[in-house]
This record gives sequence, C-alpha cells and structure tokens, in this order.
Amino acid sequence: MTQPTLIGSVQRALRLMEAVAASEDPVPAKSLARMVGLALPTAYHLLRTLVHEGYLRKLADGYVLGPLAMATSTPATQALLPRVRPVLKSLRDEVGGATYLSVYSAGEIRLIDIADGPEAPCVDLWVGVHDSGHATAFGKAILAGLPTEHRADYIDRHQLYDLTPNTITDRRALARRLEDHADIWADTEEYLLGTSCLAAPIRVGDVVGAVAVSLPARRATGATQASALQRAARRLGWAMAAPSITI
Repeated sequence: MTQPTLIGSVQRALRLMEAVAASEDPVPAKSLARMVGLALPTAYHLLRTLVHEGYLRKLADGYVLGPLAMATSTPATQALLPRVRPVLKSLRDEVGGATYLSVYSAGEIRLIDIADGPEAPCVDLWVGVHDSGHATAFGKAILAGLPTEHRADYIDRHQLYDLTPNTITDRRALARRLEDHADIWADTEEYLLGTSCLAAPIRVGDVVGAVAVSLPARRATGATQASALQRAARRLGWAMAAPSITI
C-alpha cells in the first residue's frame, strides 16, 4: 500500500500545539523544543509562525494556546466560517479593531471566529471565553438575549472572576445589568486593563450570538462604531440564517 505524502513541518507544528495544550501553565520555547525533540532554532521558527497565525500566544513566561486554537470547531461552524469571515474582516477594517463572533451553545458562550491583523491585534484571551462572559461585551450581549431561566443558570454555574478592578463580580449586580437589553453592550477595561470592547447582539431563530470589536481604551468610542456594529450584526444574522444553521 502506498504511503501518504506527509509534510514534516506541519507535523512538527502540531506536536508543538499538542505540547502547549497539555500544559496548564505557559511553556517556554526551550522546554517545548526538548519535549517535541526539535532543534531550538526550528522550534522558534515554528512557534513564531503559530503565534503570527493566532494558534499560539506568547506570554512573558512561555506559550499558551491562541484564540484560533480555542475557537469552536464543528461541522456546523466550519460551514459557517466562509459566510461570516468576510463580514468580520470588513468590520475590522471599518472600525480599526479586531472583531469577534460568539454564540451561546450547550450552556456556554463559544467563540466562533476572530478577524484581526497587524494594525488590529486581537485581545490576549488569557482567561477562556467560557469563564469570562461576565467581563466581556459580547458575553453580556449574549447573556442579556437569553431567556431568563437560561441566563440565571449560566450565572449560577460560573465563577465571576475578578479580572480587573472594573469587573462585575456580584451576581445580583450582573443580573440587574443584563436586564437592560441594550442595542450596544460595552466593557470598559473589565476583561483587560487598557482594552475596551463594544458588542451588538445577534438573534437567528434559537441561536443567540454577538459580534464585537476590541479597541485600546484610550480611543474614543461612539456612534460611528455602534452603527458599524449594528450593520455587521444584521449581515451576520442573514449569513447565519441562509440556510438556517444550528450551532
């Protein structure tokens, strides 16, 4: 039987990602090279590429999984990506910030896709999306759109981690905040100091989601960004509904 042609560099990159995913703590490049059995220069080259593409994130003390490695990947979402990615990229270019699409699925807030770039880097998702819905604009936009019982269940099941001095950590305060049902939701340095986020809710049949943009906190946000987000939310709703996709 003919053996398949395999790309060694791809295999080595996957082994690095597996080593990072298996660790609870950031892993230094030297440790990764030793674990995977690579020469250090080769490991550095592959790690730089994985960071550039968003599959790994480099911290001061090592590497962790990046946002694309943590994004939901199912047949339904894979089919959805070609429809939504152009909208996210267009929004990114219009507002000058990284953009995010998230949905509520199986009791959790899940990241579907990110559009970033050299001039619009995405937020370092140092706390997973599952555990930070209370601190992100897209998380609050999604939670506010849920039926009351589902929202209460989510709040009861999740620890409201104190990520910054601005994070809402009181369950009753969060529940009151989510009753606003705003057209645009915001977090002002609630997830990460120095970064603010705006989000618009999306509702497609039974699917509740949100589109968001992250910007440096020093940049003023207002009607221009809100209008762009609402247009993108409508376009994403159409993309997700034709034909209808269950996530």
